[in-house]
Amino acid sequence: MPADDLVQLTREIRQFAEARDWGKFHTPKNLAMAIAGEAGELAAEFQWMTAEESSLSSLSEESLEAIRFEIADVQIYLMRLADVLSVDISEVVRNKIAINETRFSK
Repeated sequence: MPADDLVQLTREIRQFAEARDWGKFHTPKNLAMAIAGEAGELAAEFQWMTAEESSLSSLSEESLEAIRFEIADVQIYLMRLADVLSVDISEVVRNKIAINETRFSK
């Protein structure tokens, strides 16, 4: 995702929350808990599937759509949390990749 898209999506998510006066609920703790809940819903979409059944080529369009929506929910809350905490996602992901390259070098 280009950085400009990330900035624009963050802005749209912020405006959506502000229009509904959700700021009072969007504390870092609550947003982290929401991420965990949505991640659980994403995991539930795969529950009891074999590795083969969970592959893109095996998923029904209905299952894939449900998975897409759960991925979106996780991402929305993650982006909102980063926004509330003034975290530049692009920067911290690049930093973490650099750290992982040294930790998990070949």
